[in-house]
Amino acid sequence: MQIRKCQSDEDIQQLAKLANEIWHEYFIDIISFEQIEYMVEKFQSYPALKKAIEEEQYTYFLAFEETELIGYCGVKPEKERLFLSKLYLRKDKRGQGLASYLLKEAIKFAKEQNKQAIYLTCNKYNQHSLDVYHGKGFQDIDAVQTDIGRGFIMDDYILEKVLS
Repeated sequence: MQIRKCQSDEDIQQLAKLANEIWHEYFIDIISFEQIEYMVEKFQSYPALKKAIEEEQYTYFLAFEETELIGYCGVKPEKERLFLSKLYLRKDKRGQGLASYLLKEAIKFAKEQNKQAIYLTCNKYNQHSLDVYHGKGFQDIDAVQTDIGRGFIMDDYILEKVLS
């Protein structure tokens, strides 16, 4: 597996396509189809990802096997912490330890940016991901419900890992 930064318009297009595939497969048991459609368009579509990179200081790391995009993570530097906004792998690549490589890339980036910690939000009903993050040293620090529009709510835990 190779990891590199998202750098081109073609990269963003591939990223949006993979995000759409993953979200419709993974989250269908956690949130409604309508909320998935809305969240993909709002946060994971080509225009949303392009805006995040160009206007909101997001960096995306892309994971490839050969020339095939299999996963990604998105991060955004904040004052003292790095926000891990997204970390996803294609279904057939989960359970092989590959997410750890993306997480290590995010932590390395955080340290390069002199951040004290890395944090994320995770749906309260996404037990598998919560277990993975807890196993990687993240701790629950808060719980939030965020209105994202059109009557949809993100019901999340906030997890943080302090960096040494």
